[in-house]
Amino acid sequence: MRAWPDTTDRGGNGDMRDAIGNSCGAAHGLLRPVGADDALREMYRDHTTPLLRYLLRLTHGDQHRAEDIVQETLLRAWRHPEARAPDGRWRRSWLFAVARNLAIDHMRAVRPTEPVREFVDPDNALDRAIDVAEVRAALATLPDRLRGVLVEVYLRDRSGPEAARVLGIPEGTVKSRMFHALRALRQTLEARGYRFG
Repeated sequence: MRAWPDTTDRGGNGDMRDAIGNSCGAAHGLLRPVGADDALREMYRDHTTPLLRYLLRLTHGDQHRAEDIVQETLLRAWRHPEARAPDGRWRRSWLFAVARNLAIDHMRAVRPTEPVREFVDPDNALDRAIDVAEVRAALATLPDRLRGVLVEVYLRDRSGPEAARVLGIPEGTVKSRMFHALRALRQTLEARGYRFG
């Protein structure tokens, strides 16, 4: 792993800190936000090693590709405010989801005919946790009437008639909403980079 002062990427895109500074307005004569260097160092210190370990698995041990993806992940986190929790800490689930999507994109570019899910281990607790976080985030975007049906049927393991009774709606409405909810959930997950066979 490269040491902090040497953050030049191998793609010839310049220094990571320069790119981050540019995204903060440094290229336009504006000052970087107070504590920007500390926040960048914190993100690098706290998340680089776990991200690199994860990406080495996804890239089948390709150290250079994994390092490039780590840098791209950290750069994207820096540019996207949703990567930080309200308390200012970096969201690890966001970082790992972005890293995973970037790894998948790299794998598609190298081997466009291989199935994407082959690179994700369903028995791995970290992969499952990221999947759960992504599904929860996607589920939260659904309207209450659709989300409620999915929660009752899939998360609370109720039958159609039981869900209808709990929700106070006809059974036919449960079936209709299930159809629309699953379609909306699938579209949301596909927009987040998931692919279904």
